[in-house]
Amino acid sequence: MDYQLGPTSNHFVSQRLRLNYVDWGNAEAPPLILQHGGRDHCRSWDWVAEELRRDWHVICPDLRGHGDSEWSPEGHYSMDAMVYDFAQLVHTLGHEKVTIVAHSLGGNVATRFTGLFPEKVEKLVNIEGLGPPKHIRQQMEERGVGLRMRQWIDDKRKAAGRSPRKYATRRDAYERMKEENSFLTDDQARHLTIHGTNRNEDGTWSWKFDNYVNVWSVADIPTGDVIDLWQAITCPILMLWGKNSFAQSPSTDGRIEHFPSARLIEYEDAGHWLHHDQFDRFMADVKAFLASG
Repeated sequence: MDYQLGPTSNHFVSQRLRLNYVDWGNAEAPPLILQHGGRDHCRSWDWVAEELRRDWHVICPDLRGHGDSEWSPEGHYSMDAMVYDFAQLVHTLGHEKVTIVAHSLGGNVATRFTGLFPEKVEKLVNIEGLGPPKHIRQQMEERGVGLRMRQWIDDKRKAAGRSPRKYATRRDAYERMKEENSFLTDDQARHLTIHGTNRNEDGTWSWKFDNYVNVWSVADIPTGDVIDLWQAITCPILMLWGKNSFAQSPSTDGRIEHFPSARLIEYEDAGHWLHHDQFDRFMADVKAFLASG
């Protein structure tokens, strides 16, 4: 029987935070980083990692404030902090080049890292990870820094007074997971819930992520600078979008034009977590891309 153990949990330090990643072994193979998105965790990649671990050294990090990584004491979850964390992971691992598959918030982080350090990235798969469409970012910037900072302060205060949601049983958390993404199978939702919850002292269950991750920083770089980072990318890029997702496709607002080396595939019957929703097709597309010259 071809039986392999699951991943081992490891930690690295970034900006004084102890951040978690899991390592699927096969250290002699080329490094592949799988980066999850917001309010998610590294074990959401388990199905993907199982498919790729024989050919790759698969590393799956937890973003700060997510999974088994530490929470930022001051609730600091800006893009610059998370890009630094990602850069610190690559530096800690010590690889000359890495290949990256990243989703949503993680895709935004990984894409900026790739623009900052194009020499460090062999290939990039971006799953709905470009952040808000350009017109939304521009509308936010047009509000002026004063209004945006006042809103940020108000949102931070609200987060400070909000207790983590508690579920009487893990089954209740599972039902919430199914409600959030109707495309998930029962087994997928169960796995994501088991690895995405902690038990509280009173016996209830709560999601592992910090409530502060929902407060977007006011200090992000201007849209023009983000585009400059995108245009600095030199490696091949595969972009994947679900046609049933809330995330706007870059084909509809011109963002794809800033990625001359990118190919975009849009998935029918898939939402924001298309790597769960259309797993077989996703794996076929990713494997073909990773194997291409």
